[in-house]
Amino acid sequence: MINKMDTFSPDDYRFMQRAITLAKRGHYTTSPNPRVGCVLVKNGEIIGEGFHQKAGEGHAEVNALKMAGNNARGATAYVTLEPCSHYGRTPPCAEGLIKAGVKHVIAAMVDPNPKVAGNGLKMLEKAGISTQHGLLTQATESLNIGFIKQMTTGLPYVRCKLAASLDGKTAMKSGESKWITSPQARQDVQRLRAQSCAIISGADSILFDDAKMTVRWSELGELQNSYQKELVRQPVRVIIDSKNRLTPGLALFKESGRIILIRNTIENIHQWPHFVEQVCLPFYQKSKYGQHIDLRVLLEYLAKLSLNDVLIESGSRLAGAFIEQNLVDELILYQAPKLMGAESKSLVNMTSIQHLSQAKALNISDLRMVGTDIRIIAKLLH
Repeated sequence: MINKMDTFSPDDYRFMQRAITLAKRGHYTTSPNPRVGCVLVKNGEIIGEGFHQKAGEGHAEVNALKMAGNNARGATAYVTLEPCSHYGRTPPCAEGLIKAGVKHVIAAMVDPNPKVAGNGLKMLEKAGISTQHGLLTQATESLNIGFIKQMTTGLPYVRCKLAASLDGKTAMKSGESKWITSPQARQDVQRLRAQSCAIISGADSILFDDAKMTVRWSELGELQNSYQKELVRQPVRVIIDSKNRLTPGLALFKESGRIILIRNTIENIHQWPHFVEQVCLPFYQKSKYGQHIDLRVLLEYLAKLSLNDVLIESGSRLAGAFIEQNLVDELILYQAPKLMGAESKSLVNMTSIQHLSQAKALNISDLRMVGTDIRIIAKLLH
C-alpha cells in the first residue's frame, strides 16, 4: 500500500475535503458507528457521493455507489475511513466497491477497528484495485476521536462540561445555580449532549435539580434546519447512585430513553420503567467522603457498550474525581460575566491536590464568546 503525501494531487485534496464535509453531516446521528464520507470521481468530476447517517443504514460508500450507478466502473473513491471488510449489520463496503468496478481507492486513514485494521485495503488490492491512505488524516481523526480512542484503548473519549462565574463559582452557598450562563451557552450544551453517546451524572445533581439530562430539540437552534428530529439521538443517561437514593417519581424517569443506574448493590424496592437498567460496579477507594464507584471500571463498561463519546455533567465532587484520576480528555468550560463571592461553591473538588506541582495542566485548544459567556475548550495533559 502506498502512503506518501507527495503522491497526492491538489484534486485529491479537494475531493477528500469534500468527503470530510459530507462525513460531518452525520455528526449527531451515526453513533456508535464512525462518521464517514465518500466521493466517487471519474474524469475529474464527482459522479456520486454519500455519508453514513445512522447505524444499521447504508454506509457512505453504499450511498455514493447508489448515486453513481453503473457509472462507478473505473472511478476513484475518496473515503474518510478505510472501507470495512467484515459483515456487520450491513455487507462489507470493500466488497461493494469491488463489485461496482471502482479502479482506485484513497482512504484518509486506516480503520482502527481490529476487525478491519488494513484488511479492507488488502481486500481491494487483492481484487486488483489500487489503494492509497494517509490523506488529510488528522482532519478525519478529529471526526471520530471517540471511536478511535475506544478501539485503541478500550476507553471512551471523555468530555467534562463545567459552567462557572468569572471567579470560578458554580452555585451559591444555598445551591442556587439557575442560570449562571446565557441562553446561548445553554443551547451550546444541548449540541454537546446531542453529539455524545452517553451523559454521566451523579445522584446529587439529579436530586437537587430534578434534571432530565435529555437533548431538548427546542434548544438546538440552527441544527433543527439540518437534521430531522427523530434522527437526533438521545444520549444514554448514566447516573451514579451508589446509595440507591433515586426514585421513579423523578423527572429523569418521565422521559423515555435508556438510563443506566450505576450502583454497588441493587435493592429491588422500586418498580422502574422498562428503559431503566441497574448495573453493579465495584468501589474504588475510601476518602473523607466515603466509598466511590470505580470510575475507570465504569468507563471501561461504557466502552464495551460502544458508547464512544461520553459527556460528564455533574457536581464539583464527581467532576473533580474524574479529573483527579486522569480520566477526562477534554474540558468545556463556560464562564459567565458574573462574580459570585467567596461563599459560593467552587468549580471542581479535587482533594488530592495539595501542592502547585500536583496541579492539572491544560492545553487550551479553543477560546471564543458564546452569547455573553466565554467558552474554553482545553485538553488535559496527563
